[in-house]
Amino acid sequence: MTTPLTDAMSQLVIYDSLTGSKQTFKPLIKGQVGMYVCGMTIYDYCHIGHARIMVAYDVISRWLRQLGYEVNYVRNITDIDDKIINRAAENNEPINELTERFITAMHEDELALGCIPPNQEPRATDYIDEMQHIIETLVTGDYAYAGNKGDVYYAVDSFTDYGKLSKRNLDEMQAGSRVDVENDKRNPFDFVLWKAAKPGEPQWASPWGQGRPGWHIECSAMATKCLGNTFDIHGGGHDLQFPHHENEIAQSEASTGCEYARNWMHVGFINVDGEKMSKSLGNFFTIRDVMAKYHPETVRYFLLSSHYRSQVNFSDVALDEAHNSLSRLYHALKIAEQHQGQTLEINNDELVNVAYTSAAGQDFIAAMNDDFNTSAATSVLFGLARDINKAIKAEEVDKAWQLAQQLKALAQALNILQQPGSQFLQSVIGEAQDDGFNDDTIDNLIIERADAKTNKNFARADEIRVQLKDAGIELEDSRTGTTWRRA
Repeated sequence: MTTPLTDAMSQLVIYDSLTGSKQTFKPLIKGQVGMYVCGMTIYDYCHIGHARIMVAYDVISRWLRQLGYEVNYVRNITDIDDKIINRAAENNEPINELTERFITAMHEDELALGCIPPNQEPRATDYIDEMQHIIETLVTGDYAYAGNKGDVYYAVDSFTDYGKLSKRNLDEMQAGSRVDVENDKRNPFDFVLWKAAKPGEPQWASPWGQGRPGWHIECSAMATKCLGNTFDIHGGGHDLQFPHHENEIAQSEASTGCEYARNWMHVGFINVDGEKMSKSLGNFFTIRDVMAKYHPETVRYFLLSSHYRSQVNFSDVALDEAHNSLSRLYHALKIAEQHQGQTLEINNDELVNVAYTSAAGQDFIAAMNDDFNTSAATSVLFGLARDINKAIKAEEVDKAWQLAQQLKALAQALNILQQPGSQFLQSVIGEAQDDGFNDDTIDNLIIERADAKTNKNFARADEIRVQLKDAGIELEDSRTGTTWRRA
């Protein structure tokens, strides 16, 4: 059965970083998508930049599935790396205990942000054999060479197309550069595929002696093993474009003779108050830091309210604005629920299909099919919220309810607005938990206020309203009673 979404499959366009242009998406296998995303190096709690990667590719995979594609979303875990080794040594902690602890924390953060886990989550240390096979192929084909100290390097000069993703010219890059006397590279831009073992480090046997893999080779091994020599989408952060993704292309295409990825996608940077996030600058925030102060859905909304390729400025002001914007959408749902006298649930495909058939639904499809433009898609949701408010004001309750169904159904693709309207608006996060006004206290004051109004004690009723307002609690009176939300 075709739907408004399956009909829109052929209209999806994706910006390809390799060509520098939007391309109509054509998967290798009809109806299927293989997507590989460079994941986290696990040695600490995930930061807000990781959150953007999580949310961006979660929305991308959700929309592909919404269109009707069967998606195999693979996101790797780097569980062997200099930073991991150094942190474990600092903690006097076994490496596997360190990585397991932070993998668990990463999954907790991902779940809190409303992300669906990837279909596959390969760990680098499980793919050593595959990495060694690629390296052997590259050495045999004269794309790589063993140095005198046990390291194996990829020879960038051997790959004609080196620099095609990052638009860098190797000759220009080499001008003025020098070979580091501490290693035995032939070219300063040659990169390590296999590192000779150092005392006390994890190591594996190889044709080149005991050692461990370089970072770049990990992703080539995991991606091709999980998805094949060529797959549909390769994603990651913008900072990985060079050298990581450039090196992946060089080693993968040289070893297989095949195109590596059909589409390259890169998520923009997050700046903090206009500066690049950095521990040295003291503007580094973990996902847990932020969610201790803001509702997880507010954080998710903040991250998807901008196009995934754009730079985003992270600040308390921006998150406050995101919370207020999300609250406006939830408020529209809440007043529709109040006037209808029931909680809105979208639990069947028919309501979803009706929503996408509407004018707003068609606009939403157009936005998401234009390189997953979540900024434009959320604008469609605000248009529906305004229409709901107008319908309620005109006492067109049935129309408001239909619009609310559209709003909630369309928002499913972004995984926002899925709580009852009042539930989010009454949610309490961070410092607000200490204000002394829990749900029962607020409800009891509302009952006392209603009794005061019945007894014509309007001074006490006004006093309660002011008391709650000073605590950040907004009361809203309607024909169906009084509700509240946190301002």
